[in-house]
Amino acid sequence: MNRIDRLFGILILLQSKKYITADKIADQFQMSVRTVYRDIKALIEQGVPISFEQPKGYFIVQGYFLPPVSFTSDEANALLIMERLVSRFADKSIFTNYTTALNKVKAVLKHGQKEKLELLNESIKFQLHHEMMNDEFDHLATLQNAISGQFVIEIDYQNNKGETSKREVEAIGLVFYAYNWHLIAWCHLREEYRDFRASRIIKIRNHGIPFRKKDHTPLNDYMKLIPVSH
Repeated sequence: MNRIDRLFGILILLQSKKYITADKIADQFQMSVRTVYRDIKALIEQGVPISFEQPKGYFIVQGYFLPPVSFTSDEANALLIMERLVSRFADKSIFTNYTTALNKVKAVLKHGQKEKLELLNESIKFQLHHEMMNDEFDHLATLQNAISGQFVIEIDYQNNKGETSKREVEAIGLVFYAYNWHLIAWCHLREEYRDFRASRIIKIRNHGIPFRKKDHTPLNDYMKLIPVSH
């Protein structure tokens, strides 16, 4: 990667995160931390408002935006493949949002790139057994918002015996295993972390109430307790 491409890549990376350390930038672009310092200085000299906060790292001052991003054909093709995976391993809410995002990508492609992408679109098929498809619910986007916003949510949940209950939970993460999405959350009813299969959630209510429990278990630690490795 030449320096111009690397500088542009660092700028995109900075815009994609609230904070990022020099070490992480160095790992991303396979270069030394000293080179990161030089590249950051070069971007600042070109007028990019980059600041630093210890120990969080570098960040771009709010209000700065790049002009519309262009995509290579390989990048657009990769997104097209991901659309097939999303359509089979996500739910309706995620697929709708992903399709909208992909259409925005297509809108900035050159005419010849669009033609090739349409041809590729007709040449990729994805076939799975019906029981492996998770398109009968549309809660994932709402659950993502609850996790990132750290809001208490109330769910109507049906267990594997067909019994329905109301639960007030604090969601710490989503895990895909055994061909299903699972919500990992602190259940105020049971006073412990529970695993809720997303497709069995009937209804979700988010009243914007912040988490009440402090010091939640990291999702990675909880995953060690999951009885399967996939």
